[in-house]
Amino acid sequence: MKIATSRGISRPRHLSLTVLASLLPFAALADEPVALEQQVITATQTAHSELSAPASVSVVTREELEKRPVYNLADAVKYLPGVHLNPSSAYGRQEIKLRGMDSDYTLLLVNGRRINSRDVLTSEYANDFDLSSIPIAAIERIEVIRGPMSSLYGADAIGGVVNVILRQPSNQTRAGVAYVYETPTEGEAGDSHKASGYISGALIEDKLLGNLILEGTDQAAWRSDQTVSPDADASEHSQAGSAYGSLSWLLNERQTLDLDVTHRQDDRVANWYPGLRYGVVQNDQEMERTSLGLAHTGRWDGFDSRVRYYYEDVELADGSALMTRFNGGVVGQAEQQNHTFDGQLSGSVAGQLLTFGAERRRTDFKHNQNLGTETNIDQYALYLQDEFSVGELDVTLGARWDHHEAFGSELSPRAYGVYNLTDNWVIKGGVGQSFKAPAIYQSDETYSVAACQGGCRVRGNAQLKPETALSYELGTLYQNGQVEAGVTLFQTEIDDMIVSDRWAPGYFPAVMTYNNISKARISGYELQGRYALDDALGIRVNYTYSDAEDREAETQLNNVPQHVANIGVDWRALPAVALNLDYQYVGSQWLPTPASGAQESGAFHVVNLSGRYQASPQLALNAGLNNLTNEKRDDVAQSVDNILMGRTLFVGFSYDI
Repeated sequence: MKIATSRGISRPRHLSLTVLASLLPFAALADEPVALEQQVITATQTAHSELSAPASVSVVTREELEKRPVYNLADAVKYLPGVHLNPSSAYGRQEIKLRGMDSDYTLLLVNGRRINSRDVLTSEYANDFDLSSIPIAAIERIEVIRGPMSSLYGADAIGGVVNVILRQPSNQTRAGVAYVYETPTEGEAGDSHKASGYISGALIEDKLLGNLILEGTDQAAWRSDQTVSPDADASEHSQAGSAYGSLSWLLNERQTLDLDVTHRQDDRVANWYPGLRYGVVQNDQEMERTSLGLAHTGRWDGFDSRVRYYYEDVELADGSALMTRFNGGVVGQAEQQNHTFDGQLSGSVAGQLLTFGAERRRTDFKHNQNLGTETNIDQYALYLQDEFSVGELDVTLGARWDHHEAFGSELSPRAYGVYNLTDNWVIKGGVGQSFKAPAIYQSDETYSVAACQGGCRVRGNAQLKPETALSYELGTLYQNGQVEAGVTLFQTEIDDMIVSDRWAPGYFPAVMTYNNISKARISGYELQGRYALDDALGIRVNYTYSDAEDREAETQLNNVPQHVANIGVDWRALPAVALNLDYQYVGSQWLPTPASGAQESGAFHVVNLSGRYQASPQLALNAGLNNLTNEKRDDVAQSVDNILMGRTLFVGFSYDI
């Protein structure tokens, strides 16, 4: 394996074939029917197993979420293949990157509905509010699709999709509470508390079902001697409270009417050191988010139907010091409202499963500091998908037509095939085209954000074009009740990539903009495997190689490690005691440093240990250590305050009745 030692491009050797050769012999150990325990719907909006799904897909279950302290979606998916968590701020925020692509190319969904507050944040200094928008206690499972899905979901799905499936009520009355406390063993402060409670059941048996879930988190700011300034926070102070409620009205045996409402208050404060120009400044942001969804589903003779309306209102008060200095001390007030109507029909016609859908989406956006007037964007879409089989080959063909009132129309076709070698072993592959329309902050000339550590503005550019991408993947996957082994090769080429102008030696303008200037190619492979030695002991492993290249500059893209590997061991030591050990290796990557340009930051690794004791059928106790070896990142990462949280201890409990 060759790791880059200069800013140029390095190429992989034949590690993929070596590791694949070590994984696939597991397939000879057993030939039992595949276990369809994990069904996924995100890949096609129809039910599939992980094996048969026409995409690269991973699932995080409710049981896995309960093993360790999880505060947002990033925490929940960090051990999956193809996933890398990248620091998006110098004070602890993170973003989800799939297969080496920027987080803006990852589409976030809740029950198949997009969530988006990208435009309301008025600085370049990170927005992970979407990742924290849903209470973890309300999540039943998370489905992660790696690869383009614009043929179903439209813009922003170039890198893939993270779909959060929420817990649904049933006739059985259930209730419970949970609490977890986490504390660092070094540095100053940083304690975290998370508490939740839920109740679910029938208001009218077999007719009206409901649930209510409450969650609150309080994470104190954490100081570390690794930060450039001793007065800066390595992790911000965050307080959040959430309420999620849903009602399911079973109209009859074929029809259901579902209503869900979520409200969240999310407040963040951090002392940040952008550089010598201003010294330590305070970032103070308060976000309030309310969402509502209403859906009718029908199961008819030969086809299913779904009609939905969903609404999202996001309000942000941004008191970040750099931004308020640009605007005479005025606190930023931004509001984004998203309205979406969609409908879908799915049924069998002449042995083929057809899915047809339509969508109308409207975004209303206003900002007291940036926009000249309130902005409204209307978008429309139609999509069609056909699933059929030719012998042992299962084929999925699909296309979506999107019309954006500012950027015109785009067609996103996709073709994917799953060839069934046996009931347990498949070959998968496909090609898809996708696109991403510029965000409002990138395209509106009256919108500008603070940049250059407070020394300049970056203003929107009305001449931008949508980014387009062409993606390929080919792989094989084997699964049964004991063994999983697979490898996937992937490549994505992005044209008209939108980039922000940057200061450079001899180039220090006060106002800059965004341009379509870059082309990028991200290629690599993923390896994944699981092996259950017996009913008590199992091993998980995955590895991702990403070669992310700026094709014009012929350099590696920043913040993309070439190598990410995960190893997990799950051991039921006693009938009531379960232990989990997770190891993650993150390879070297290039980081932008203000003083010296891009520099290579070395590899690091993290070990986490957790345990769960089922004290009674109702009571479970959790405890563990994160970053067991107290690993630290190198001087390059620390020079831009990319600080790895030191060793922390956590304890918690859950009580269900």
